[in-house]
Amino acid sequence: MTAHVIAACRTAVAPRGGAFSDLEPHALAAPVIAQLLRQTGLDAEQVDEIIVSNALGMGGNPARLIALAAGLPQRIAGLSIDRQCAGGMDALLLARQMILSGQADVVIAGGVESYSRRPLRMRTFIDGRPPEPYNQAPFTPWPERDPNMAEAAAELGLLQRISREEQDVWACQSHAKALNSSALPEELCVVEGQIADPFTRALTPALCKRAKRIAGDVTMANTAVAADAAAFCIIVSPTIAHKLERPSLRITGGVTLGSDPTCPGLAPVAAIAETLRRANLKTGAITTAEIMEAYAVQAIACIQGACLDPAIVNRGGGALARGHPIGASGTICVVRLYHELIRHGGTGLAAIAAAGGIATALVLSA
Repeated sequence: MTAHVIAACRTAVAPRGGAFSDLEPHALAAPVIAQLLRQTGLDAEQVDEIIVSNALGMGGNPARLIALAAGLPQRIAGLSIDRQCAGGMDALLLARQMILSGQADVVIAGGVESYSRRPLRMRTFIDGRPPEPYNQAPFTPWPERDPNMAEAAAELGLLQRISREEQDVWACQSHAKALNSSALPEELCVVEGQIADPFTRALTPALCKRAKRIAGDVTMANTAVAADAAAFCIIVSPTIAHKLERPSLRITGGVTLGSDPTCPGLAPVAAIAETLRRANLKTGAITTAEIMEAYAVQAIACIQGACLDPAIVNRGGGALARGHPIGASGTICVVRLYHELIRHGGTGLAAIAAAGGIATALVLSA
């Protein structure tokens, strides 16, 4: 038994306060699901479950809202998950497990995030003190060992001796590859008239030098911006894949692992190694890779640590050229990977790090 990805689609990635700023997550996600069903010819009644990653929303069950907004059957309860940046990839692995276990034949899985519409966060107290606002949730129980993500990225650069110039060059290349990619329109669902990722630009080293510093060598130019987007895939059983006769890819392996929470940027290295081991693959068998670019230094360090050829990584640009809609970013990596492999063939790897020292990786193959 295997699980097949038969379609993969996303919205454009719009920076916070941009084109999607008026859309609630369910309104952003529903058109993507509708387009996937049209592309595959599947009837909504054939869907067994929808799994949705969301990190910044209002809680409740966003997957249920999205199912209803997308016109899926009322029997679909929806499963919402939150593993921060890794959640969008985890949703796909959960869908795979549902297929492999025989619980489902058709699962829609992915993620959606709206930085623009996220609620304000407040801590409350029972001693009469007024509520205190906070921005980042704790990712370890030890405040002294729960680093700010940008500061952790800066420390990673020092640890791995990755200079600001190297980080800036990577960021410029990410934008250039995204601008030159002819594959991107194939994966997009047009929402609010957005036919491309609006943040992508002709970034240059000179512009990078003027970028505002966030922490150490981490700057606004070599960091992915906060963004809004939705991305979903349809994962099916071999029986359904055979009936539809669509180009499909198998999820041949995948794992989520924890590592040192004080150095979250390196977490994908172990997840990649374990995923390849479980899939009985060597690094050299990977022909295309999508590695999350929350920070340029993180992408560079993971590529080096996993011994990947940089030439096969993020062929159509990465998150530095688009933005980082947290709960959707993992799925966006897989959507990109799916379309690259459908066009060029081969075996693909996707990997993403998350706050708290967590990472997910998966392998797609024909």
